[in-house]
Amino acid sequence: MTTVPKEINAAAAKKNSAEKLTPMMQQYLGIKENHPTMLVFYRMGDFYELFFEDAEKASRLLGITLTARGVASGNPIKMCGVPFHSLDGYLAKLVKLGESVAICEQIGDPATSKGPVERKVMRVVTPGTLTDADLLPEKAERPLLAMCSITQRKTVTTGLAWLSLASGALKLMEFSGDSSTVAVRLQQELERIVPAEILSGDNGNLFDDYAGTHINRVPDWHFDVVGGHKALLDQLGVATLTGFGADGLGAAFGAAGALLRYAQSTQGRGLQHVRSLTTETESEFIGLDAATRRNLELTETIRGQESPTLFSLLDHCRTAMGSRMLRHWLHHARRDQKVARARHEAIAALAQSEAAAPLAATLAQVPDIERITTRIALLSARPRDLAALRDGLLQLPALRGDVVRCYGPGQGGENGLLAAIHTALATPVACLDLLVRAVAQEPAAMVRDGGVFATGFDAELDELRALSENAGQFLLDLETRERARTGIANLRVEYNKVHGFYIEVTHGQTDKVPDDYRRRQTLKNAERYITPELKVFEDKALSAQDKALVREKMLYDLLLAELAPHIGTLQTISQGLAQLDTLNALTEHAQQHNWAAPQLVDEPCINIVEGRHPVVEKQIERFIANDCRFVNERRLLLITGPNMGGKSTFMRQVALITLLAYVGSYVPAASATIGPIDRIFTRIGATDDLAGGRSTFMVEMTESAAILNGATEHSLVLMDEVGRGTSTFDGLALAWAIARHLIDTSRSFTLFATHYFELTQLPDSHPSAANVHLSAVEHKDSIVFLHAVQPGPASQSYGLQVAQLAGVPQPVIKAARKHLARLEAQALDATPQRDLFAAPAADPYAQEEEEEASAPLAALNAAQQALLDAIADLDPDALTPRDALEQLYQLKRLAAA
Repeated sequence: MTTVPKEINAAAAKKNSAEKLTPMMQQYLGIKENHPTMLVFYRMGDFYELFFEDAEKASRLLGITLTARGVASGNPIKMCGVPFHSLDGYLAKLVKLGESVAICEQIGDPATSKGPVERKVMRVVTPGTLTDADLLPEKAERPLLAMCSITQRKTVTTGLAWLSLASGALKLMEFSGDSSTVAVRLQQELERIVPAEILSGDNGNLFDDYAGTHINRVPDWHFDVVGGHKALLDQLGVATLTGFGADGLGAAFGAAGALLRYAQSTQGRGLQHVRSLTTETESEFIGLDAATRRNLELTETIRGQESPTLFSLLDHCRTAMGSRMLRHWLHHARRDQKVARARHEAIAALAQSEAAAPLAATLAQVPDIERITTRIALLSARPRDLAALRDGLLQLPALRGDVVRCYGPGQGGENGLLAAIHTALATPVACLDLLVRAVAQEPAAMVRDGGVFATGFDAELDELRALSENAGQFLLDLETRERARTGIANLRVEYNKVHGFYIEVTHGQTDKVPDDYRRRQTLKNAERYITPELKVFEDKALSAQDKALVREKMLYDLLLAELAPHIGTLQTISQGLAQLDTLNALTEHAQQHNWAAPQLVDEPCINIVEGRHPVVEKQIERFIANDCRFVNERRLLLITGPNMGGKSTFMRQVALITLLAYVGSYVPAASATIGPIDRIFTRIGATDDLAGGRSTFMVEMTESAAILNGATEHSLVLMDEVGRGTSTFDGLALAWAIARHLIDTSRSFTLFATHYFELTQLPDSHPSAANVHLSAVEHKDSIVFLHAVQPGPASQSYGLQVAQLAGVPQPVIKAARKHLARLEAQALDATPQRDLFAAPAADPYAQEEEEEASAPLAALNAAQQALLDAIADLDPDALTPRDALEQLYQLKRLAAA
C-alpha cells in the first residue's frame, strides 16, 4: 500500500511545531483544521489557492497544474489555484463528483493589515446545500437528508428529514418495525427522495451507502430529539407542530435538528426562507419501488439516459419551476383521487378556453422565482436575479387574466384549482414597486462592478455618478483648452486604470510643454504629463467612483433586507406559477396527441380502451392501440405471445396510463376508468447485481419477493417472464406458485407475461384469471408481429423466427427446427402423469398438497418415459454408423433432461 508523503499532509505540518511556518501558512492551517474533510479554497488576491493534500486532490480532480512553494516539515508545500472569476465552474465539477468545499475569503483591509489579511470561511458548498443557479440542475431538486434511528427492545424507529435548500421545502417522515423491515423501507424512501447528500451519526446507521450518494458523518448529539423539536419550533416561529401533522414524532425530530444545524452552518446564516413543514406518510402516495421507477422509465431510461422518458415527453414547461414540479408529480402521484380530479378539471378548463398557447408565451418570460427567492433569503442574490424577478412579476397581471377566463361555473368551479392559482398570482405591489424603482434596467452582473441601481433611486449615488460620468466632457474641454494654450495640435488628454489621468505629448512637441506640466511617464514615442488642475480633478473623480461603488454595496445590502418581508409571498407566487406551468404543459400535450380525460372511481377496476404507450407511440410510425379490462372478478391476465410481439410494451402502457391518471394528467387512450390504486409493482427484464453479489435469477426472485410481500388487492402488478433464470421445471413451478399467490392471496390486478404455455391452464381452475395473447403471423420464412392483444392463449412462441430475425446463422436455425420437431414428437408420445393445473378436487387443500408432493415425481416419470419410448423406437440393425452416433447423442440429451 502506498504511503501518503509528508509534503501533502496539512495535519503533519500543523503538528510540527519545530518547523518555522509563515504567518499566512499558519493562518491557513488554522482554517483547514476546522474543515478537515473539505477542500479549502483560500483567497489570495485574484486566485483561490489550495495547499498540501487539498492541492494534490484538486489537481487530480480538476486537471489543473500542481506546483510547490515554501517548505513544511522539510518538504515543498504542494499548491494549486484557480482564478476567482472562474470559481463557479470548478465548484460545479467538484460538487458533481461528491466533494464539499469551504470558501475562505479575505475580510480584512490589505492596506491596514499588519501581517496576513484576515480571512474567514464565508460559505461551505456541499452536494446537498446548493443554491447557486450555476451549480444546480435546472429541472431537478438536490435535497439534503438526515436520518435518525432509535431502537427500543426489538423495534427500530427511523426518522427522516429532508430539505431542498434551493426552494425551502422541509419535509419529515417516520416509520417503525424490525431492523430488516425498516432497512427495506428506508431503501424505498431514499430511492423516492433521491438525496444529493445524507447526514448520519458518527456511530453509523441502518444504511451506510446509497447509490454512491455522499454520506456525511456528524456527531451523534446533533440528533437529539428534544433539541430537534425546539429547532423546528424556532425555525418555523410557532409554539406547536400540531398544525403540521407532526404530533407524536420522535426520531424525525432528531433528524430535523441535525439537518437544520448543518444547513445553517454551511450558509453562515439563518434559513429565513424555510417557513413551512410537510409531514409525509406511507399511505399518501402511490408506492413505486426502484425497480418500478426504472422499468417504467419515468425520468431516466433503463440505460441511465435522460430521454426518451415519460418526463422528457411531457416536459413542455416554460419555466424551470414547472419542470421540477412535473418531475415531482410523476414520482409522487397521490392516492387521494380528489387531487387528481382537481387537476383533470383544470386541464379541461384550460383546453376548453384555448388559453394554453397564450399562457405558454407569457410563462416563457418568467424566471426561476423560487430559486431567486431563496438567494434573496440567503443574501446571495445577484443584481441580475433581482432584474429577472422584477420582469417576471410584471407578467402576473397577464397570467391572471388568462387564468380567470378559464374557470367559472362549469369550468372548474369558483373554488377549483385554477381559482386557487389565480389567488396565488396576485401582484405583490410593494415588492414590485421597490424593484422597479431600485434596479437598473440592465444591471451589472456583480455589485462590485457598479451600475446596479436605477437613476433617481438614491440622490447621493446619482451625485457621485455624475462626478464620474462627467469626466468625459471635462477631458474633452481640457484637451481643447490645452491645445489652444500650447499650440500642440496632437495633444491628447486620456485615462487608464494604472496611471490615472494624463496629458500625452509626442517627443517632437515636448519643447512646447508649459512649466506647470509635470512628467508622469515616458514612452518610446511620447511623454505623459499631469497638471495641477488635472490632478485635482483626478482625485475628485476617482474618489467619487470609489465612493459610488461603496454606496452601491451598502444600498444593495439594504435592498435585500427590504425584500426579506416579501419572501413568503414570493414563495406562494412561485408555487402558483409552477402549478400553472405544469398543468398548461399537460394540457398542451393532451391536445396535441389526442389524450383523454380518465375517470377515477371508487370501485376496483382498470378499464382502458384503445390504450397506447405514451413514449413508444412517438418513436414508431404506427402504434397499435389495445384494451385492458380488470374488474373485481377478473384480476389476472396471463399474457402469451412471441418475443418482440409487444407484451412488455402492453404491460408498461397499462401501468403508465394508471399512473398518469393519478398524477392528474390526461392519458393516451380513447377512455380509461380506474379504481383505487395503492402501489404499482414491476418485475420486468433480466438484470444482475454482481457488485452486490446477486445473480440475474437472484435479482428476479428478490423483486418477486417484494411484490408478493407488499402487493394488496388495490395494487397493480406487472410480472414478465418469472422463473426463466433457472431450470425448466423449477422455473415453471415457481411461476405457477407466484401466479396462484397473486390470484388467491394478494388479489392484485396482475399482468403476467410468460412463455410457459402450461400456465395457460390456470383460468380453468381460477375463474379470476384470463388468457390473452399478442398475435403474430408467419409469412414464408419470416414473422409479422401484429402487436394486437386478443383473447385466449398464443398458439406458439415463434422463438426460432425471432432468432432468425436477430441474425442467428441459417444452419443453426435449421438444426433447431429439426430438434424442435423431435422434442415435440416425443412430448406427444409421452404419457402425462397428471395435469398440474387441473380443476381442484372436492378437498382443495388435500388436492393442493397432493399436487405439490407429486409434481417433482411426475416430472421425473415423464422424462423417464420419454427416454424409454425413444429406446423402444430404435432399430439398431437398420442404423448406419452416423445415424447410430446421432441417436446416441439424442438419448444422452434425453437422459440429461
